[in-house]
Amino acid sequence: MMKEAIALLKKHNLLKIIDEELDIYLEIPHVAYVEVKRPDSKAILFTNVVDKKNNKKFDIPVLMNVFCNEEAVQLFIGDGDKIGREIESLLKMKPPTTFSEKLSTFGKLFALKNTIPKKLKGKGECQQVIKLGVEAKLSDLPILTTWEQDGGPFITMGQVYTTSLNGELKNLGMYRLQVYEDNTLGMHWQIHKDSNHFFHEYKAAGKKMPVSIGIGGDPMYIWCGQAPLPIGIFELMLYGFVKNKNAQLVKSITNDIYVPKDNDFIIEGFVDPSKLRIEGPFGDHTGYYTLEEEYPFMEITAITHKKEPTYLATVVGKPPLEDKYMGHATERIFLPLLKTTAPDLIDYYMPENGVFHNLILAKIKTLYPGHASQMMHAFWGVGQMSFVKHAIFVGEDAPSLTNHEAIVEYILNRVNFDDILVSRGVVDALDHSSPKFAVGGKLGLDCTADEIDELGITLLSDDELLQKMQHISNEIKTLKQYFTQTKNPICVIGVDKTRNQKYLLEELKPLFDHIKILVVVDEAKNSVDNPYMLVWRVTNNIDSNRDLYLYGHTICLDATNKNSHDNFKRRWPDDVDCTKEVIESLVKRGIIEVDEVFEKQFRLCQ
Repeated sequence: MMKEAIALLKKHNLLKIIDEELDIYLEIPHVAYVEVKRPDSKAILFTNVVDKKNNKKFDIPVLMNVFCNEEAVQLFIGDGDKIGREIESLLKMKPPTTFSEKLSTFGKLFALKNTIPKKLKGKGECQQVIKLGVEAKLSDLPILTTWEQDGGPFITMGQVYTTSLNGELKNLGMYRLQVYEDNTLGMHWQIHKDSNHFFHEYKAAGKKMPVSIGIGGDPMYIWCGQAPLPIGIFELMLYGFVKNKNAQLVKSITNDIYVPKDNDFIIEGFVDPSKLRIEGPFGDHTGYYTLEEEYPFMEITAITHKKEPTYLATVVGKPPLEDKYMGHATERIFLPLLKTTAPDLIDYYMPENGVFHNLILAKIKTLYPGHASQMMHAFWGVGQMSFVKHAIFVGEDAPSLTNHEAIVEYILNRVNFDDILVSRGVVDALDHSSPKFAVGGKLGLDCTADEIDELGITLLSDDELLQKMQHISNEIKTLKQYFTQTKNPICVIGVDKTRNQKYLLEELKPLFDHIKILVVVDEAKNSVDNPYMLVWRVTNNIDSNRDLYLYGHTICLDATNKNSHDNFKRRWPDDVDCTKEVIESLVKRGIIEVDEVFEKQFRLCQ
């Protein structure tokens, strides 16, 4: 299917082919990282792949950014809204009363037979070449090292297939996989994932856990692997539902896991639950490095592949990236399932610069006082929605959630102290800002009511307000105000932080007659003129239990990096940045185009 996918991308003018020699260390990932940030981004096929460090040339091409834009998503997954409507019609299906209704119902139910993956006898295309034992070498694959501080090469588009101890439950997950030696892969199984639940079953039983990892094949497998399905639902059933055909599976060579027959590569092996190993760091989709921690690892027993395979990879880091387009499809398709928990939900949107789990906007039909707060608790208690840090709820009269200017103006005209909900609960394991691992603050804004009363403040110009602030403290270096036409203008200041920011906020209180919402960021790492990246920074960096301050009519958010000034005990990770020398080399060789405006817009390098 990978060759068919490449042909399809090419047919729709969605493919770049780069024949210049490029290194698996930083160069190839940096090219893909720059490309996917462009509004007209394309997938890239790298045909001349080398490992300069080990003086090695690969005859395997590398494909990146396969989900390069909305059109590519539609090619490989389909129309998300249409699929969502099909799911909704099944969820709302009633017993038929007429003959035509019976035929329609029978057709829908008959089509569901395709959701069950089909186990085939014999070998698949993924097993045309079989390497066992010491012959199964990860170094034969062009596995990329994406970022300079990464702990090593990582497989980033691996489809990880596991099964429960009793064999009744199957799981397909998407996890990064760190290469240690030629026969060892780290398993980044976060505590909330199905595979981690299976792992503990094998650990309690004292048995090794079989794992098979697919790379390539139908791009739909990738999307299924990250889909937020309920626990116990095998993700390849979603493949069958969307494609209206069974996933075709074959048995792995050295374990009992079944995998898609058309994968380009299969890596097989076992995890010993009694052993852990340090995994990371890794430049992740949050735009920050996730730091070193102990995780299980897999000992490889076989690597199989097609005769002419393509290696599929992705790049993660600061938004926007490929997950932007995959995430949008997920929103549309899973809206009906979310409505089963929150029936008064009309729509929702998770902006990619809120890295999805850091920010959600939701439109609801408000039926009674406190309805939005009730819905917030419902969201925070269901599946992957439980990881959302910041939830903003608007009424059914709100503009489209993806109309950024209009929806922000609507929200700012309705932010009210009395409608702010601060809570505490589970957060994503990748979250770095919470004082404790995987547990942190939740912030909810109920903006479903009518517009609030007039400003109650006297607006000043940026220059005048900055001058007054700098007269109070020389820590403040830059300032910009946004949405000054609304009832709650936002003032962003960049500071050279030398202390806990609550002391600075206390000193600024005499100026709060001019400010409704104040956001503090580190001047060194942020531009107050870049709202897209400011949303990324602020939603990543704040924990509402620690960083939200309410003074009279003024809301303050401390979005600076936390350190000993804040009594922060955990390590604060670095931003994910491109290596400047690599970018300059790629530009000089004419492989990418990056000017100063583009670099600053997406903060490629520090």
